[in-house]
Amino acid sequence: MPLIKFDDVCVTFGTRTLLDHVNLQIDPGERVALVGLNGAGKSTLLKVVAGHLLPDAGTFWQDPAIRIAELAQMLPAADGRRVSDVVMAGLHEVVELRARYDQLIQAQDMASMRELEQLQHELEARQGWHLEQRVETVLNRLELPGEKTMAELSGGWRRRAALGAALVQNPDLLLLDEPTNHLDIETIEWLEQQMLDFRGGILFISHDRALVERLATRIVELDRGTLTSFPGSYSRYLEQKAALLEEEARHNAEFDKKLAQEERWIRQGIKARRTRNEGRVRALKQLRRERSERRERQGAARFNLEEASRSGKLVVELEHVSQHFEGQSVIDDLSLAVQRGDRIGLIGPNGAGKSTLLKILLGELVPDAGSVRQGTKLEVAYFDQLRGQLEPEKTIIDNVSGGRESITVNGQSRHIISYLQDFLFSPERARTPVKALSGGECNRVLLARLFSQPANLLVLDEPTNDLDIETLELLEEILLGYEGTLLLVSHDRQFLDNVVTSTLVFEGEGRVAEYVGGYQDWLRQRPRSRQVEPVPAVKAGDEAPAATKPKAAKGKLSYKLQREYDALPEQIEAAEQQVETLQAETAAADFYTQDHQLVAQRLEALHTAEQQLEQLMERWLELEEMQAG
Repeated sequence: MPLIKFDDVCVTFGTRTLLDHVNLQIDPGERVALVGLNGAGKSTLLKVVAGHLLPDAGTFWQDPAIRIAELAQMLPAADGRRVSDVVMAGLHEVVELRARYDQLIQAQDMASMRELEQLQHELEARQGWHLEQRVETVLNRLELPGEKTMAELSGGWRRRAALGAALVQNPDLLLLDEPTNHLDIETIEWLEQQMLDFRGGILFISHDRALVERLATRIVELDRGTLTSFPGSYSRYLEQKAALLEEEARHNAEFDKKLAQEERWIRQGIKARRTRNEGRVRALKQLRRERSERRERQGAARFNLEEASRSGKLVVELEHVSQHFEGQSVIDDLSLAVQRGDRIGLIGPNGAGKSTLLKILLGELVPDAGSVRQGTKLEVAYFDQLRGQLEPEKTIIDNVSGGRESITVNGQSRHIISYLQDFLFSPERARTPVKALSGGECNRVLLARLFSQPANLLVLDEPTNDLDIETLELLEEILLGYEGTLLLVSHDRQFLDNVVTSTLVFEGEGRVAEYVGGYQDWLRQRPRSRQVEPVPAVKAGDEAPAATKPKAAKGKLSYKLQREYDALPEQIEAAEQQVETLQAETAAADFYTQDHQLVAQRLEALHTAEQQLEQLMERWLELEEMQAG
């Protein structure tokens, strides 16, 4: 039985139809990636599934027993709430039932007793008596520090807490809207693994192509109000989509040619004949109607960099630079030379010091130790991930051109409206205040402003957040053709692989190491002892909860128990390998295209293997405690 189903669903805002008689079905275990241009209506579709929005027409059906949970795009607030309370908030309805039950237990009247009986049945149905155990299980699974406050955690660990609030509901369907925004690479990879381990259905929106490639079992594209399903991986979808667009262009060209011929015929008929073929006239009217109803594909963004004159061969040189904050070493004894034409990516956890290093390279921050020598003829353009360069109350035009009607780009004067249309802003939208824009639109405003400035040193701090994939790919092409120097901070692994020629990696304790190539090249080259792990707390001295590891025996067990204890590590290793093998099998792009009975059998095998591994680990812990005591 499917989890959800759309039948001819329509959603319209004003005169714009976002969902135009769409059909969609999601089955248990599927991981469906929803793709499409910014503004196509992807988030609207998720709102329909979540029950926040009713369709204007058609039917949205869901399994009556389904549990749907959402991982919000915005990070939870860094406030005084305990992490365990944030996770428990995912079960707020059960919490309210428990609170009402505790309140009524004090009363003695018959009406209260009847309501108590009803509440007891409902709590049993929702496993409400095991509320604390469910929260504790999720905290352990995600290695969350339940007693810490949200204010003590980094953004990545607040995202973990939000995921915990979703998973504690034991959902059948999980909805994710751009889950990787503002996360560092290590946290993104952790999130990927959690989603691969999740046994329910997933419907997600993401511009992270590496995540979509690894996670999705099916791609569903929303294009001009229409949904199209593409089984298989993201790379396979790109091949099929290119073929469909080519076929659509050929069909439209043939249609337009026929329409032009009929238009010429009708004009000639009016002049030359009093009588006309009425059937042909009706056919022409139908052709005109079809042409007027054709929804053109939204144009792709078009933009080019305004390149300045060449800088000197040396852009910037650091010698034995060190920087400390609050007694912690952020950069320790770094020597580096950036040459003209280098394209360098900066990789590291959030808060590691990437923005600090950029400021030192640009001369905005004097380091605690060491020297910085900047090259000559530098003209810098800087993309700020916090969008601090934008003035929210002013319009797009005012932010990009200062209110001027024309702008000079690559030595040519262009009307500002024409220039902004290259960034997909209509004349009406160009007069909109920035505060009313979406995240993707704000990033396009920043790019429009950035690319109108002559620059031979381009600094991009997380430029890919909220951009649709087509705009992101165009940005890649432009950067590859850019002859100046590029410094790039990005959590988009494929973007780094496609653009940069070397990486600077923050490896912890102030170490910044340089590697040739992009992200995948770094993975192959990095020393295992220096692999970066995310930490939950921002404050100094806090440590991430450690994973359980076997310890050396501290006491004596009976002969039989000692033999069992000694054999467990090997059994655990074999069980882990079995789980990994089954997880890889079920994560394959074509897994869910097989016979449904076979899919169900393999998923059940994985569930059994995971239970066996858990039992072995629990037994090992039990014996460990016995000998420790």
